Amino acid sequence: MSEVQIKAQLAKNAASHLANRSTEEKNQALFKMADALIRRTSDIIEANAQDLQRGRENGTSDSLLDRLALNATRIADIAEGLRQIATLPDPIGDTLESLERPNGLQIVKKRVPLGVIGIIYEARPNVTVDAAGLCLKTGNAVVLRGGSSALSSNRKIIEVLHEAMEETTLPKEALQLIEDPNRSSVDEMLKLNGLLDVIIPRGGSSLIQNVVMNATVPVIETGAGICHTYLDESASPAMATAIALNAKVQRPSVCNSMETLIIHQHYAEQHLADLAGVFRERNVELRGCSRTLQYVPWVTPSSTEDYATEYNDYILNVIIVDDLDQALAHIAKYGTQHSECIVTENQGNAKRFLQEVDAAAVYHNASTRFTDGFEFGFGAEIGISTQKLHARGPMGLPALTSSKYVIIGSGQIRE
Repeated sequence: MSEVQIKAQLAKNAASHLANRSTEEKNQALFKMADALIRRTSDIIEANAQDLQRGRENGTSDSLLDRLALNATRIADIAEGLRQIATLPDPIGDTLESLERPNGLQIVKKRVPLGVIGIIYEARPNVTVDAAGLCLKTGNAVVLRGGSSALSSNRKIIEVLHEAMEETTLPKEALQLIEDPNRSSVDEMLKLNGLLDVIIPRGGSSLIQNVVMNATVPVIETGAGICHTYLDESASPAMATAIALNAKVQRPSVCNSMETLIIHQHYAEQHLADLAGVFRERNVELRGCSRTLQYVPWVTPSSTEDYATEYNDYILNVIIVDDLDQALAHIAKYGTQHSECIVTENQGNAKRFLQEVDAAAVYHNASTRFTDGFEFGFGAEIGISTQKLHARGPMGLPALTSSKYVIIGSGQIRE
């Protein structure tokens, strides 16, 4: 058997044992894993340095290297995510519905683990820990297939987590890492019906679409983030600048960063030149529509291809519209149903935006950078779902559960 089949089978065998672990046992394991990450920080950074060196040699962009990079602060944050997961309520076993039928049958709907979750992701080794923590907390075994660019980091992280799990009642076989860097290992995972219960892809649009289009295993789709911020006519200039700047430059390499800034014509007349200067000072390349160039002639002309691009970099599209209708139309055409924001003091426009924009997260007067499991109080997140079935938005613990009906009788038979 291949590595993928062997490790998926090990995870499958461990799943039933893991599902029977108590909340206390799972939490204890998460705390031990967090402590181990801190204790082995230098080893993890050393392994990560190997990945970064290969990335530089291969011409990897600065934004992708930022996604890949680990340091003591980031590892501490990752460990804190595990501790926060441990302190969150365990959804497993929760009663969702309860009823008694006229014949005396007691029917209870309870939360249960999904089973074995396959996660396919790219150059973000923090996902390795986030996914492990969320899956184990919900009693799910997990098979991880990270990007080849983070292989050294992921190997070391799994080694550290496995050593910690050996001191607990959780089976370390419930946490598996596929080390085969060839694309064939991904293709194989997509067809592992009977071993994997669901696959969650995390990464760029090409990865996600490959999974969605080719998997026979059920998929929870996480989407690319072409996110917009619309500065309405009545937007407070100070607030608008702060929100737009944060949405773009606080961490441009992530999926909830802003890619296109939409500005009402009247707002642009008064404030666009100054706002463009602020972005220029932060080394953001601006690409603007023809109307933008009238106010800021030094920007690069934008194209329809730009509007459909997730940059994950210090590049920002700027377009000017006549009204909210045009802003909504642009978002509907180019958005990826991830995160969208309106900055306005007009409550009617805000209400309409929040109701009409079809996205997993919609914001009024707040940065799109908050679309994040940690910021929503979920601890870490398994991903941000942009689909509409099962889960949508940041996926915390409840999103990694299914349900079963438990029926208690006293000898009833159906006539």
